Amino acid sequence: MAASSGSASAADSDLKDLDLVGSDMGSSTIQYSMVLEHLIGDKRAAKDLNPGVMGGLPVPAKSDEQKMIERGMESCAFKSVLACVGGFVLGGAFGVFTAGIDTNVGFDPKDPLRTPTAREVLKDMGQRGMSYAKNFAIVGAMFSCTECIIESHRGKSDWKNAVYSGCVTGGVIGFRAGLKAGVLGCGGFAAFSAAIEYYLR
Repeated sequence: MAASSGSASAADSDLKDLDLVGSDMGSSTIQYSMVLEHLIGDKRAAKDLNPGVMGGLPVPAKSDEQKMIERGMESCAFKSVLACVGGFVLGGAFGVFTAGIDTNVGFDPKDPLRTPTAREVLKDMGQRGMSYAKNFAIVGAMFSCTECIIESHRGKSDWKNAVYSGCVTGGVIGFRAGLKAGVLGCGGFAAFSAAIEYYLR
């Protein structure tokens, strides 16, 4: 009798242990599913990809003045003015350089045997440099303005914008000397622009 009661109590304790193990497994399963819901499920919180959090330098928010300056720098007018100034400087330097290596600078065609003075040489170099500067400034402003307008109209930034702009710029400059010169100028500037874009890209 005592043996049977002992076996019954042992069986009851085993059942209680199994219940505890089952409850622990169920709770662990529930906890694991909750963790998954928060990691990859619907309860996952959207994270802000802030460079400061990811180990980079934090980027402050742009002010209205900064946004206005960026819009101004990206405008066609600013690009045209910048290209005009750059073309003026580059053209002036190129004109002075070509005048410096030209042996006929400062010579008077009416009296070719007379040696020119330093003032006459410098004056001739300045006139040539100014002429080149004006031409380069006009070409740079026209090319930059037409490229910006074409890019804004097409909504794409590729090599075709430079080719179209080169054709328009060369055509406008060449049409002053006639239709044939305009067509040749369009083709020449377009081919040159395509070659530059191919080299840069």
